Amino acid sequence: MTKDPLLQPYQLKHLTLRNRIMTTSHEPAYPEDGMPKDRYRAYHEERAKGGIALTMTAGSAAVSKDSPPAFNNILAYKDEVVPWIKRMTDGVHEHGAAIMIQLTHLGRRTGWNKGDWLPSISSSRHREPAHRAFPKLIEDWDIDRVIADFADTAERMQAGGMDGIELEMYGHLIDQFISPLTNDLDGPYGGASIDTRAAFPLAIIDAVRKRVGPDFIVGVRFAADEQNPAGITPEMGIEVSKRFAATGQVDFINVIRGRVHTDPALTDVIPVQGMKSAPHLDFAGRVRAETGLPTFHAARIPDVATARHAVATNQLDMVGMTRAHMADPHIVQKIMAGKEDDIRPCVGATYCLDRIYQGGEALCIHNPSTGRELSVPHVIVPADRRKNVVIVGAGPAGLEAARVAAERGHAVTVFEAAPDAGGQIRLTAQNPRRREMIGIIDWRMSQCAARDVVFHFNTWAEAEDVTALNPDVVIVATGGVPNMELHETKGDVDLAVSAWDIISGDAVPRGNVLIYDEAGDHPALMAAEIAADAGCSVEVMTPDRTFAPEIMGMNLVPYMRALQSKDVTFTVTRRLLGINRAGNRLEAQIGTDYSDFVTVKDYDQIIVNYGTRPLDDLYFDLKPHSRNLGAVDYEAFIQGEPQTLVSNPDGAFVLYRIGDAVSSRNTHAAIYDALRLMRQI
Repeated sequence: MTKDPLLQPYQLKHLTLRNRIMTTSHEPAYPEDGMPKDRYRAYHEERAKGGIALTMTAGSAAVSKDSPPAFNNILAYKDEVVPWIKRMTDGVHEHGAAIMIQLTHLGRRTGWNKGDWLPSISSSRHREPAHRAFPKLIEDWDIDRVIADFADTAERMQAGGMDGIELEMYGHLIDQFISPLTNDLDGPYGGASIDTRAAFPLAIIDAVRKRVGPDFIVGVRFAADEQNPAGITPEMGIEVSKRFAATGQVDFINVIRGRVHTDPALTDVIPVQGMKSAPHLDFAGRVRAETGLPTFHAARIPDVATARHAVATNQLDMVGMTRAHMADPHIVQKIMAGKEDDIRPCVGATYCLDRIYQGGEALCIHNPSTGRELSVPHVIVPADRRKNVVIVGAGPAGLEAARVAAERGHAVTVFEAAPDAGGQIRLTAQNPRRREMIGIIDWRMSQCAARDVVFHFNTWAEAEDVTALNPDVVIVATGGVPNMELHETKGDVDLAVSAWDIISGDAVPRGNVLIYDEAGDHPALMAAEIAADAGCSVEVMTPDRTFAPEIMGMNLVPYMRALQSKDVTFTVTRRLLGINRAGNRLEAQIGTDYSDFVTVKDYDQIIVNYGTRPLDDLYFDLKPHSRNLGAVDYEAFIQGEPQTLVSNPDGAFVLYRIGDAVSSRNTHAAIYDALRLMRQI
């Protein structure tokens, strides 16, 4: 019997949870037609296979038609959801885990111009800044209808085999009633009294309990402190939580701290890299101590040590490691096997959540199998025949290729021109807030070391160096270099420096600086932060109608907090047309895509961020000597099948290039290239 606190079972009512680790409710935006179909099921099954005790689904499932999905949520108000829920619950139960689902009415946290085009409703007349819809002030018949919808939906989830449900009470309709900030009602559900503002959630809890009976598990996820003196204060939140406990109808509380109405507020609730780990853990422990309710909590608990501390110190009964399980769904298995060092780390990039809030699907920045369990399994299968694989480049793409090839059982040699592995990730990690990104590299290096991958650093590989090793497979993962060839810019672009030059320290920011950003990703704002910290006056300019669109909401927040107190301005819809020298300054010709307007402005320094240009000379040197002439069978590539193209039978090896050696993309794309190519070699 293990003494590890994380591996102790926990009894929740009649349900025995096999350990103390869970994923809290989150919506990866995988539903199809509003239903949790096979992709959704496979995602949660993988975490059950990995040993988790409880997987919480949906973040959140909608109970009413006037709660249309904010980001492809499950439509739990439809009867057709039940068989899909049953398939998912059966699949998770088969692997020994429990499964629950979070139910909600979004209230003002959605829009009206989607779904059935019904007006959003709320206890407030004011819109939520993040979703922008002005809600209808809820009426008495709306309240009765929504209470009934919660009860109906809970019954559906019970019929679908769920072990329990969680009622969402942070930022959504239920706690919009509880918070003085978002309750404009009079009468039995409004006003200054906690009794009246808590009447709505208590009515929902009562209706749900009457419908599902005494044995079904019903919990709440509650923002017991909105961190705003005009909203739910800690004292108010704990008082409401005590009332939940006093009903005898609530089986657990999942504690949240903060608000989600803006990107900055959301980022404080769900911190990103560079922010404090487990910032709300002590508060969750306080709620547990004062209410006596079984307590769950998740907020940047990315590592096993922090999770173990949370349980060992009786702060929590169940610890949520949600993003951590997107990075590695087999955390519990690895703990049990004594292989904690083998856990793929969550680096806090929050690519997963940012993609959801941009209307995409959740993907882990460095585990491409997450969300693709059906097509790109997490487990690498050994190859039938050992091959000699040579990889050039030890950035994220090259290291992933090396890791997968080595796991397949191949002999792997890696050439890297720099003294250390990492490529652009090492450049990214120069920013103290983004230092955790190096975990993407460190984990792969440790995986390669455990599998005897041979590295040659400080080696600029030529074609002869590669062919001398008699490879069966050559992977060119040489990445790219800053692209300074602006497509529509005249004049001497050589007068500018790249964002990489500033980040690396090869160029020093000075004076009045223009950062022209046509890529919209991290390097521009990293350079802006360096220049602003050096005392420069900085203008970030883009031809787009929004700046930094590739960074997305939650990752943008730390940059803005760092920049807004400095002399930094943002200019949109302006295109750099040319650069000329004007004495000891630089003259920029600036136009716009919207008209023939052109203006001229002087700067001391112009910094350009325009993606990368493939560093592909070696690839083209090797191409004529390869059996496939570098060609990729895209259909096989997409389907995860072996590459079989042979267009030059006299070639000595097959040749592929991946990542930015192909085109300027991002870390996830580079690693995904490597994984789906190498898992069949």
